[in-house]
Amino acid sequence: MIVFLAVAPFFLYPVFLMKLLCFALFACAFNLLIGYVGLLSFGHAAYFGMGGYLAGHAAKVWGLSPELAIITGGLVAAALGVVAGWIAIRRQGIYFAMITLALAQMIYFFCVQAPFTGGEDGIQAIPRGSLFGLIPLDRDMSMYWLVAGVFLAGFLMIQRVVHSPFGQVMKAIRENEPRATSLGYRTDDYKLVTFILSAGLSGVAGATKSLVFGIATLTDVHWSMSGEVVLMTLVGGLGTLFGPVVGAAVVVTMQNYLAEMGAWVTVIQGGIFVVVVLAFRRGILGEIANLLRVKL
Repeated sequence: MIVFLAVAPFFLYPVFLMKLLCFALFACAFNLLIGYVGLLSFGHAAYFGMGGYLAGHAAKVWGLSPELAIITGGLVAAALGVVAGWIAIRRQGIYFAMITLALAQMIYFFCVQAPFTGGEDGIQAIPRGSLFGLIPLDRDMSMYWLVAGVFLAGFLMIQRVVHSPFGQVMKAIRENEPRATSLGYRTDDYKLVTFILSAGLSGVAGATKSLVFGIATLTDVHWSMSGEVVLMTLVGGLGTLFGPVVGAAVVVTMQNYLAEMGAWVTVIQGGIFVVVVLAFRRGILGEIANLLRVKL
C-alpha cells in the first residue's frame, strides 16, 4: 500500500487520490467501531462533517496552519464522540444505531443554523496554507503528500489498536459481550473509548478533505454520508484492516468516473451493494482473505 501511495500520483489525478484517501481513512475509522466491536453507527457523518467545518473555520478565520486545523477538526469530533458515545453505548443493536442517527441529525440542524458554518452555502475558499509555515500546499502534488501522510498515520494507529491487548478485548466484546463482562472487563468503557477513537479519526478525515477541496458543506454532515461509509465498509470487507480502503476505492471511483450518468450512479451503487451482499458476504477483500487463508 505504501508503494502504491508513492507511485500513484505520477499516474493518476492527485485530487482524485486525495479524495479517495480521505474517504478511506473515514471508512477505516468507521470499521474500527462496527468491524471490531460490533456497534453499527448511522451517525458518523456528524463527526466527519464537523471535523471539516472546524478545520475550515480554523484555517480561514483563525488563520491556523493546515496541520493545526486538521488537529482541531479531529479534537472537536472526538469531543462530540465523548458526548454521543456516552449516551449511545447504554443501548445495543438497533437502539444504538437509532440513537446515533438521532444525535447526528441534531448536529446536522445545528450546522444549518450556526453562523460560522455558512448555512447552505458552507465555508468556502478555505486556504490550504503552508505546512509548519514552511511548505506551501497550493500545488496539488504538495497537498497530496500531506494527505497521504495523514492517511498512513491514521491507518497505522488503527492497526496498532487492533493488534494490541485493547484490540483483543474489542474483538471479545464483538463475539460475546456477556462473557467478556464475566471475565472482569468493563465493556462499556472499552466501547466508549473505541467510539471516541472512531469519531476523532473520522473528524481528521473530514478536516483533511475540507482543506483539499477548500470547502465544507452540509453534504458531509448529512445522513446520506453515514450511509456511504457503511456501503464502503461492507463492500470492502467488514472487520478487515484493508477492506475499508478497497471499499472506499470502489465507491469513490464509481462516483468519479460515472458522474456523467447523474442520478444513475446511485442506482449502480445500489446494484453493486446487492451483489456484494448476496455473493460476497465477507466483502471483496474479506472473501479474498478467506480463500487465501490470510488476515487482511
